[in-house]
Amino acid sequence: MMWNRVELKMRGNMAFKKNYVSAVVVALLMGIFGTVSGESSARRVSENSDIYSGNLFNVGMITGLLAGIATVVILIVLVAKVFVGNLLKMGGYRFFILNQTAQPGIGTLLDGFRSGHYVNIVLTMFLRDLFTALWSLLLVVPGIVKHYEYLMVPYIIAENPAMDYKEAFQISKQMMDGNKWDAFVLDLSFIGWTLLGVCTFGILLVFYVEPYIYLTRAELYHALKNNNKSVEF
Repeated sequence: MMWNRVELKMRGNMAFKKNYVSAVVVALLMGIFGTVSGESSARRVSENSDIYSGNLFNVGMITGLLAGIATVVILIVLVAKVFVGNLLKMGGYRFFILNQTAQPGIGTLLDGFRSGHYVNIVLTMFLRDLFTALWSLLLVVPGIVKHYEYLMVPYIIAENPAMDYKEAFQISKQMMDGNKWDAFVLDLSFIGWTLLGVCTFGILLVFYVEPYIYLTRAELYHALKNNNKSVEF
């Protein structure tokens, strides 16, 4: 039986309402730990150049120092994302999967650390981000295609933290075969909500839109898992 976009969103909304506060907090933390940006540091380097325009040596020294600090900060944030953020995000995916049939607590975010498979989870999540980024460097379209091909990897590893990354990628590819376009359209259907969230300075995004999207995608995972009888894990 094929999945239906309207039905998935309805079930996602229902799951959201039964565990509202926890879903909002988990989605917010996933968003925070999933964001990496070094733009502000780079901007400060350029803004300071005018102040020392009369002394080229000072300009070069201070600019180099600021650039070095910015680089270190970016590296620290990236390392934190890979070794901590991705673990917390995996716990978030697990929360949204469990929320369909139960009422998990915010502590589910830490399940990745408690699973006993820390290295495997970090490796799988890192490779998923890396492969998507590398494909995106070629062209936009291949990057989008690979994004949707790997879409189920975090959900698969959230339920099976000991699974080898190659198997997780293969299962995700099977599950998304013939479903990538429909999943893309599902994401597009949230554009109106996202724009409305931006208009409310992110308030609606935090308290409704982001948790709603996460829960709907968890419903998609369940639908694809149930529809693919050849997939066993």
